[in-house]
Amino acid sequence: MGQVFLLNESHVFPDADLASPEGLIAIGGDLSPDRVLKAYSQGIFPWYNDGDPIMWWSPDPRMVLFPERFRLSKSLRKLIRSHTFRYSFDRAFGEVINSCAHSVRNGQESGTWITSDYKLAFKALHQSGLAHSVEVYQNEKLVGGLYGLSLGKVFFGESMFFQVPNASKAALAFLIDFLLQNNFDFIDVQQNTEHLRSLGAELMQRKVFLQSLNESLDCDSLIGVWGSGNEVLDRLDFNRAGIRNSLSEKMQSNRSM
Repeated sequence: MGQVFLLNESHVFPDADLASPEGLIAIGGDLSPDRVLKAYSQGIFPWYNDGDPIMWWSPDPRMVLFPERFRLSKSLRKLIRSHTFRYSFDRAFGEVINSCAHSVRNGQESGTWITSDYKLAFKALHQSGLAHSVEVYQNEKLVGGLYGLSLGKVFFGESMFFQVPNASKAALAFLIDFLLQNNFDFIDVQQNTEHLRSLGAELMQRKVFLQSLNESLDCDSLIGVWGSGNEVLDRLDFNRAGIRNSLSEKMQSNRSM
């Protein structure tokens, strides 16, 4: 049946396997960086509307995206190679999270779950070198991006936005390339959506997810500013040991089957 626990001042979470059928595991507490880190390390994340109590979730199954299984369409590859966009890591974290908060999503009011307290928590985690952003620029204007939390060899994707078509997908491709180069295991994308499935995300049973998470957290976290000192790159370099090589290996593997 599952249980829903009421959190107190201590930063202790119940076992995620005790969550309700909908994935709700606990209510209350706060969004201090320490509590947030403990939650994510146990496969739990906050998701609630502004004005409501903080609700903590661990859905079953869980949506994940393995970097090597990212679906880079021909049209997106062509767009990236056109040098329409420029990219950076950790250059405008505050702008990215604010833009995500104001993005209108299907079936949801504008960014209601990215509350003021939530933004303060993730900005603090960014200052500590654990939360990161990807920025996509067009004509010097920020037109897309994403942000999330990095622990061990897992990137917990929180939200993305776009102001021109495909800018958020380009941001994800830029992130994927970086994660491949640094041997990340998977991205926790949390929610099961058609859009994420179209990009290669897949469902994982919670028990398997938690086991995989624990194994990935045994690795050192990549702490600090990602990229080259907030440098804005003119293009996503497919010549690096990133997306192109992984897709080529996948194609060769399919031919041999």
